[in-house]
Amino acid sequence: MMDQKETRNSTKKLHIGVIGAGVSGLRAADILLRHGFQVTILEARNRLGGRVHQERLPNGHFIDIGANWIHGANDSPIMDLARETKTEVSSWDTVSYVFNEDGDFLSLDESTDYFTTAWTIIGDAFEYSSKHTSGIAPEKSLLDFFRDNIKKAIPDTERDYEKKRHMVLQLSAIWGAIIGSPVNKQSLKFFWLEESIEGENLFCASTYRKILEKIAQPAVDGADIRYATQVSQIHGKSSSTAAEKTVKVKTTDGQVFDFDEIVLTTPLGWLQKNLQSFQPPLPERLSKGIQSIGYGCLEKVYISFPAAFWLTPDANSRTIEGFCQWLSPTYALDTNPARWSNEAVELGSLTPSTAHPTLLFYIHGPESQHVTSTLRSLPTQDAKNDFVFAFFEPYYARLPSFDPESCRPTGFFATDWLGDDLAGNGSYSNFQVGLEEGDEDIRTMREGAPEQGIWMAGEHTAPFDALGTVAGAYRSGELVAKRVADVYGMVEEVRE
Repeated sequence: MMDQKETRNSTKKLHIGVIGAGVSGLRAADILLRHGFQVTILEARNRLGGRVHQERLPNGHFIDIGANWIHGANDSPIMDLARETKTEVSSWDTVSYVFNEDGDFLSLDESTDYFTTAWTIIGDAFEYSSKHTSGIAPEKSLLDFFRDNIKKAIPDTERDYEKKRHMVLQLSAIWGAIIGSPVNKQSLKFFWLEESIEGENLFCASTYRKILEKIAQPAVDGADIRYATQVSQIHGKSSSTAAEKTVKVKTTDGQVFDFDEIVLTTPLGWLQKNLQSFQPPLPERLSKGIQSIGYGCLEKVYISFPAAFWLTPDANSRTIEGFCQWLSPTYALDTNPARWSNEAVELGSLTPSTAHPTLLFYIHGPESQHVTSTLRSLPTQDAKNDFVFAFFEPYYARLPSFDPESCRPTGFFATDWLGDDLAGNGSYSNFQVGLEEGDEDIRTMREGAPEQGIWMAGEHTAPFDALGTVAGAYRSGELVAKRVADVYGMVEEVRE
């Protein structure tokens, strides 16, 4: 780390390279520009936003293919931006519906009881992990904690205690849709690092589009943004004492850029797959941190229908509004022999101006690998439609008021972060079993390698209460840019 502040070169405007134009890179560029730096952003895609991006469904509605949520609305810069841009949000924190393994639709009271128990155990696990992290074996998982505590949560004295325990253990799988990896891979030792900003979790009903535009505007106005410019090699400074030395960045199309410093905001998965691109190699402890943190595979499948039939009461006056779970299904073994549980949130009950008849399925782990790889292999859109509708029909066909003729899907959109090399073939950092120094790994990535002129930002370097979130990416970009400015003694310029 540079210990002494360097004086600003009066004859040369300091030039900072920002690698990646996701939320962290855009926010870093904004802060760097405010401090008087020249900023060039190298973005491998032909657009801004990284995993914060929107597409249109066949029915014309905009959808987020990356982040959908504002996690923890209290003291969140993203919530502030949502208010400022009049981004509409929705919440279903209080309700979730459940189909059991036989496909039976549980009453809301029963499903709420199971969910309350499951989230109580998750809350206990956060507290236990925080208090006892040093004494927890690295191989212990969150699922182990569930199994160890289920008898305490549901004692033998309760009626149908065996059935209830069975259901709650199945419900533990819901955590996988939050971290993008199965619950048996969630590190208990570092589970406390998954706890996010306090407050309600809100769904971006009108998508992240206006929030992203607001974050990006300063960079669009003041930075030199090079689209379709993919980095292939980074040659860092070899000595922190030679202030005149630069960081050289080579691209796949043969360009070479010289920067005084770079802020590296590429996804964790990309870093893990491209450590050989750094010369000299990154410090050993930094490389270890990059390789140690887990990287998820959370994918989204949006399926649209002629109407939101699930909001129409059926013969038993039942409707679905919010989340729905299909637990370990025994009734779809031809398409789902592993009995992967499924989770969806319905978008028919969003705000009046944003609602549309669509189910959003969150899939992760082996299920996401199966769905994305199968879709990649199919040659036509008709074949892709047939596969997706057949795979998910056992679940949506059980929703209230479903009719096989009038409720045929009209289209779908499925993400494929696993097949996206620029995303690092996955999505969202997480903390998996076997991890031994998770907090130090994050701190080390957050520190970066400033002696080589390489600074790091992204959701994997965020403050501990915002890891893996858009707010975390935003804050990480802001914090690292301020550190760079501080090294050079730069002060923020007053804007009119």
